[in-house]
Amino acid sequence: MAEIVVDASVLAALAFQEERAEAARALLDGAVLYAPTLVTYELVSVARDKILRNSASGQDIREQLMEALAMDFQWVEVSYGEVLELALARRLSTYDACYLYLASSRGIPLVTFDTRLEAASRA
Repeated sequence: MAEIVVDASVLAALAFQEERAEAARALLDGAVLYAPTLVTYELVSVARDKILRNSASGQDIREQLMEALAMDFQWVEVSYGEVLELALARRLSTYDACYLYLASSRGIPLVTFDTRLEAASRA
C-alpha cells in the first residue's frame, strides 16, 4: 500500500466536492495518508470561508468537514525549527513547508493541487 503526504488543497477538494473531487479521490484511493496536524486547521478555515460565502448550506459544509476529519490519517507533528528553515530556504509559507518537511522526512510523495508546492516538492 502506497504511503503519501496529503495537503489541504487535495483534502478540501474531496471533502467539499469541489471541481477536482474525483481527481483527489483517485490520488488518495488505497493509500496510507499522512498529514501534519496543521491540515485540520486548514480544513476548518476552508469550511468557514465556504459558509461565509454561502456557497452551500452551512449544515452541509459542517457535515462534510466532520467526515473529512474522520478519515483514516496518520497525524504527524513536525519539527517546527526545521519547518522554519525549510520555509526560508525554499521561500515557502510555513504552512506549505509543513507538508514538504513531512514528505521529505518520511521519504514519501507529497500529493497537492498547489502548483507552487508541487514544484517545491520536486526540487
